[in-house]
Amino acid sequence: MNILDRIVLEKKSIVDASKKEISIDALEKSGYFLQKAYSFEEQLKFANGTGIIAEFKRQSPSKGAINKNADVEKVSKAYQEAGAVAISVLTDESFFGAEKNDFALARKTVQMPLLRKDFIIDEYQIIETKSMGADLLLLIGACLSKQQIKAFSSLANSIGLQVLLEIHTSQEIDMITEHCNFIGINNRNLKTFEVDLENSIRLANSLPKDKIKIAESGISEVDTVLHLKKQGFDGFLMGENFMKTSDPGESCKTFIQQLKN
Repeated sequence: MNILDRIVLEKKSIVDASKKEISIDALEKSGYFLQKAYSFEEQLKFANGTGIIAEFKRQSPSKGAINKNADVEKVSKAYQEAGAVAISVLTDESFFGAEKNDFALARKTVQMPLLRKDFIIDEYQIIETKSMGADLLLLIGACLSKQQIKAFSSLANSIGLQVLLEIHTSQEIDMITEHCNFIGINNRNLKTFEVDLENSIRLANSLPKDKIKIAESGISEVDTVLHLKKQGFDGFLMGENFMKTSDPGESCKTFIQQLKN
């Protein structure tokens, strides 16, 4: 059993437990549920033009602990001040070390698009994501069918969430549906967690022309971002590069300043 299979198996148990603990009706009564989402697309168009999506991640299955004791409020605020166009917050506890209040604290701290990054395998999680105050939802092609992606993305859009569909292979391009607002190409194979930076470039020209393209994982150099921009990418999801430092916010600020220059 590969890493992704293990994650999905455990996620099913977690979702089943969550359903028993909090009903969908209760989730829909959240103060955030009817709140209008921040537009990630608008941020990409009218913000600083760098397209950096800065991630808050405490650990990963491949690297272990990255920054276990990071202060999510401090880091989120610093990411916003640094000029990130959005913030990605991991909410998986078992494999990525998220703490229960990480997303809630980030939401209270910043006024900008927040991406809930997790392994979404059930419609319940989509309602849950909206109730948390997220603006963007991640769907991962490697652990879903095309039918699930179509249903999940349609539901997400209907309650005001934008969808980032993450793919890794050319075969997964066929999973893209009209309700997938953004397409992320992950340079990391989620089954082996190996990174290939050329993956984004190989798949870029095969994506639908009307979709906004996001490059994910393994990005650590300004030159890499500039090269990817030339290939038609508008957004760049970066986490470990910032989080592995003692001051993720300052690292993000420095990177964006270098990119602007």
